[in-house]
Amino acid sequence: MPLNLQGIFPPVPTPFENSHFAPHRLVENLSRLNETGLSGYVILGSNGEAPLLSRTEKLEIVRVARRIIPSEKRLIVGAGMESTETTAVFTMQVADLGAEAALVLTPFFYRESMSHEALRRHFEKIAEASPIPILIYNVPKFTNLNVSVSLVAQLAQHENIIGMKDSAGNLSQLLEFREKTPADFQILLGSDAIFFAALAHNFRSAILALANVAPRELVELQRLVDNNQWEAAQGLANKLAPVGRLIISRLGVPGLKAALDELGYFGGTPRPPLLALEEPARLEIREVLRQAGLL
Repeated sequence: MPLNLQGIFPPVPTPFENSHFAPHRLVENLSRLNETGLSGYVILGSNGEAPLLSRTEKLEIVRVARRIIPSEKRLIVGAGMESTETTAVFTMQVADLGAEAALVLTPFFYRESMSHEALRRHFEKIAEASPIPILIYNVPKFTNLNVSVSLVAQLAQHENIIGMKDSAGNLSQLLEFREKTPADFQILLGSDAIFFAALAHNFRSAILALANVAPRELVELQRLVDNNQWEAAQGLANKLAPVGRLIISRLGVPGLKAALDELGYFGGTPRPPLLALEEPARLEIREVLRQAGLL
């Protein structure tokens, strides 16, 4: 049976104590999130500080997460690296640990050489080697590389490339991805800013950093849209929008971790070179959470 990725997935932050991975903190956070109606989790994504982790740490994080995530919730693991070979090997390793899909970032260090053909071969070779389905990860904010609709349409023909996470934040491009790919190709929105608009266009899968902060509210927002309760949905979306703008768009990983601390989860400090927030920014977070009714 094909893997169903409908619903809301948070890209889970990696908790550190003294700059070391704190497994018990991840267990605490996931145990709480398990009660919120989320469809599953993304581990080792951008908000998980994946570029700042060693391979050994990454495998341990997946191992810990899999133990605490119930079988009915999906586990997607960020597996993209610059090398095709290392990505393929790592994908096999996380599959052995219980990952159900691999989220593969576009290589970007040699961006000028990342032609349509180079990217096509990269993703297809990984898909052919992988025992679990592959999701293309398009995040121009970090890679300065926006995958083309024509490339996605071609890769969507591969039986083991079942979808993509698109974090470009461009609704018209999102619609074009859907138009040019098969009906069973799963497109997961990766931009909090256009989530409500995407719901209005009948997208029903999303990987949203805001889901770490407002998991129940985002699940409820999708339910309201499904039930055609548009006025209530618009009101909830408007209430959450300032939270996303401040914490996710402006403050990034340090902001997300500070917000988790405010909400009773363990956020902690980001790993260097990322810096923890100063108190004025924390006060801003506290106020925006309070105004949204999250505190």
